[in-house]
Amino acid sequence: MESTTRKKRILITGAAGFLGSHLCDRFIAEGYHVIAMDNLITGDLRNIEHLFPKPEFEFYHHDVTKFIHIPGELDYILHFASPASPIDYLKIPIQTLKVGAMGTHNCLGLAKAKKARILVASTSEVYGDPLVHPQTEEYWGNVNPVGPRGVYDEAKRYLESITMAYHTYHGVETRIIRIFNTYGPRMRLNDGRALPAFIGQALRGEDLTVFGDGSQTRSFCYVSDLVDGIYRLLLSDYAYPVNIGNPSEISLKDFAEEVIKLTGSNQKIVYKPLPADDPKQRKPDITKAKTILGWEPKVDRAEGLKKTYDYFKALPESEWHKQPKEFTSK
Repeated sequence: MESTTRKKRILITGAAGFLGSHLCDRFIAEGYHVIAMDNLITGDLRNIEHLFPKPEFEFYHHDVTKFIHIPGELDYILHFASPASPIDYLKIPIQTLKVGAMGTHNCLGLAKAKKARILVASTSEVYGDPLVHPQTEEYWGNVNPVGPRGVYDEAKRYLESITMAYHTYHGVETRIIRIFNTYGPRMRLNDGRALPAFIGQALRGEDLTVFGDGSQTRSFCYVSDLVDGIYRLLLSDYAYPVNIGNPSEISLKDFAEEVIKLTGSNQKIVYKPLPADDPKQRKPDITKAKTILGWEPKVDRAEGLKKTYDYFKALPESEWHKQPKEFTSK
């Protein structure tokens, strides 16, 4: 009787990160037993500390680039371990490549051994600086493999390739999500991405830094919408990549102005040179997500931005001034 009534068990790698922690919350709310794993290089235990008292939650402090051992049965794996912001992967390029390659290989091997279904987190960065707009899943991308962003872009492209190889050769049940810009509570103010950077500067009373002329676009998806898309994709029957993101596109200059208006600050926008290989446009085509998953975003940017700002504003002021972590590349 035990096998029919036991909770489904899911391993979530990168569980102490921004997205990973929200996924832990969602799957516990859905009645799963969550096994969280993180090496805490970029993750923060404070994101999941509220879950530690729960009997249906356990945490492994472990690096997925090393062999992964999980005792007992395992039904699902969400592989979200990876640095995801430029400030991280430019400082730890070797770990970024290793978690995309060796970490994904280890997770796929575990999925094969446990007969578990695995969903891997890819990114819109696989499209590079796109020549097709909006980006569909069939577009192969325009990526510079030896540029500064190549360590992240190519790690995720390899992640997709090896995942499909395990699906076609070993018959592993695999799902691939391509995540577009996502935001919400538990992001790090100092992670180098536009939204937390703008809010952090506004809170500190600094002018907002826009790179280039600010005409480059992004499409921001609120975290609860993204998590719902991940949940639906995991439980779907579709093995090929699916874009999950909000197609509401905005230039970074206009976005900075929105943040200034929201925060009621009198900061100005200052312009700095555009970093190498910075994408000029980013907008998902979500036709597949709509038709296959019945998914589309529900939270508009004004609502999501206010929730995110309120979260950051409530943090101790010392957090507003916190510097990025220092890393060593091994």
